[in-house]
Amino acid sequence: MQNKMLIVKYHNSVVGRLALTPENLMAFEYDTAWLQNGFSISPFKLPLEKRVFIANKEPFDGVFGIFNDCLPDNWGKLLVNRELQRLGIAPNSISVLDRLAIVGKNGPGALEFEPAEEMISEYKESDLDIIANEITKIIDDSSVVTSDSITEELFRIGGSSGGTRPKIFRKFEDGDWIIKFRASVDPTDIGKQEFNIMELAQKAGLDVPDHKLFNNKYFGVKRFDRKPNGEKVFMISASGLLDADYNQPVLDYSNLLSLTAKLTRNMEEVEKIFRLMVFNILINNTDDHAKNFAFLYDGKNWKLSPAFDLTKTIGVWEHATSVNHKGKDITGADMLHLAYQVGMTDKQAGDIMLEVENTVRQ
Repeated sequence: MQNKMLIVKYHNSVVGRLALTPENLMAFEYDTAWLQNGFSISPFKLPLEKRVFIANKEPFDGVFGIFNDCLPDNWGKLLVNRELQRLGIAPNSISVLDRLAIVGKNGPGALEFEPAEEMISEYKESDLDIIANEITKIIDDSSVVTSDSITEELFRIGGSSGGTRPKIFRKFEDGDWIIKFRASVDPTDIGKQEFNIMELAQKAGLDVPDHKLFNNKYFGVKRFDRKPNGEKVFMISASGLLDADYNQPVLDYSNLLSLTAKLTRNMEEVEKIFRLMVFNILINNTDDHAKNFAFLYDGKNWKLSPAFDLTKTIGVWEHATSVNHKGKDITGADMLHLAYQVGMTDKQAGDIMLEVENTVRQ
């Protein structure tokens, strides 16, 4: 491994090239043909211009937000590091380009990286209970390196995943799914809880992905970054768009409302994220950080993604994304103030708030 340059591709077209500066900062340049026929993959940070972009050191250690979106988070990174150790490679010896090469064609959204290190495959068939047991063993002792076939498979079907919760990718006749498993800090019925919250969100008028409960305990959602025919959909998180550190409370919902308005130019999309904000406040989903909001692009229009990672947080009362600069003790007046700022009428905002509140209370 030791990649000096990566080619970034979208639907088999070359988007541009990635390299690292001597200071270990990511450098990106759009391909000439992409400049003529493509789109900005990060409208606020990587405009469609002929020049070499250099990433800032913060907040992602010299990585552009859009490419940080493509890297595995805590669980996926743990699996990648375990597999590297099994292969005799020190995890701290490889660069961010090497890690993107490991993601290759199997990351979230539609961006792909070449040359790819073919270490991850999205789909395998294994009993979910066996996978859950293996996950428990890994969580109990993350220092253990094993060549067990199930552990290797777990890496291959979950090593590119984002988020903290363990998860795998699985293909069914109706499309591509993400199946989530319990982390050590989760209650034993976390799958049922997340399923019930997603059902509640749907009743409250939120746009949610298809979802189901596997084996009556493992929560799964149908991937909205994949079409039924398998075609990949371009996706970027609010964190990726704004280079916002999702590990820190750096955003206010006013930022998200304004971002949605500017990016989509569609008030219906603004109303969607306002409704999501109201729901998160009412169910106490304080895990509403910058990477838990995403946007999709179809080549012509931007839109807000379906809602995901909806959980009722126990014991944490400060929201990762504030409302009118308040992380707790948020009032209806605070939410109405943000609605007014983005051009919603009192009636539009009030109707949404009343509908969501009535649903949650029931």
